[in-house]
Amino acid sequence: MLVNIAVFAPVIRDTPLRVPLGLAFVLFVPGYVFIAALFPEAGEPPGDAELEGGDDETQETAGFVPIPTGYGDRGIDGIERVALAFGLSIAIVPLIGLALNFTPWGIRLTPIMVAVSGFVGGATIVAAVRRWQLPEQDRFTVPYREWWHRGKTEVFEPETRLDGALNVLLALSIILAVGTVSFAVLFPPSGEQFSELYLLTEDEDGERVAANYPTEFVEGESQEVIVGVGNNEHRDVEYTVVVLEQTTDGDGNETTVTDQRELDRFDVTLEHNETSHVPYEIQPTFVEDDVRIQWLLFLDGDVPDEPTADDTDYDVHLWVDVEPAE
Repeated sequence: MLVNIAVFAPVIRDTPLRVPLGLAFVLFVPGYVFIAALFPEAGEPPGDAELEGGDDETQETAGFVPIPTGYGDRGIDGIERVALAFGLSIAIVPLIGLALNFTPWGIRLTPIMVAVSGFVGGATIVAAVRRWQLPEQDRFTVPYREWWHRGKTEVFEPETRLDGALNVLLALSIILAVGTVSFAVLFPPSGEQFSELYLLTEDEDGERVAANYPTEFVEGESQEVIVGVGNNEHRDVEYTVVVLEQTTDGDGNETTVTDQRELDRFDVTLEHNETSHVPYEIQPTFVEDDVRIQWLLFLDGDVPDEPTADDTDYDVHLWVDVEPAE
């Protein structure tokens, strides 16, 4: 419940809280509830398991080694559950992602959260039912009170002053280590920040390629290209794509825009490291050769009243010839 609130709640999802909760959710919780469903009974540490083997002296005299028959019935203790929880979580979550990859929803935040939450909820119900079916003394429980009293005794009632000083030093070391790791996770180095804007088309096999762009048009005719937008800004970005149609006058290496019209604009909202491919129908209105169709990419709604390529770092264009309709 907490991790879903941290991921989807409008205000909370923009805070660093989602990082530690998300890590615990995917690296520990799925494996833990799966182990809880498989092994609802309490367990004993290996050193505390009762060994049953009869009269050792008699067996040794006869040339036999005593066999601990009760060892296999001790169940799983808390330490083993924690270790298995991490290992199984690392196996379960990728399998869920692999299954989602073959569905229409794909590997995205919302489908992954729904799928993993559904697995955790289902395994939790199975674990709770199986545990309730056992006698109370046989159910596995987490000894919170025992841990609390033991820790309180070690910290506030040490046997010697040296033990007390070592306990304080250990606590400070743990706090420092957790703080360092948390800071590294919550505030990673951002690296290079950039966005992407490009054009694609579909070939005869339906594959998207950066080739075979439409360049010949008839007045009133439209042809499709695919506008690609990529976000590597290390944050959520609302993009605006402005489509311009221009006539130009070439003079050596310089191109002067003689007339310009805005054909269209549309918005695309992307998370970090997400890409969107938007099909777009080009329909020029200028009827002449060497018409430039230009796409401009603006971030966070920062679009001028009369946008040009000088106002953005991201633009892509296509030269087309438009013939008059018969």
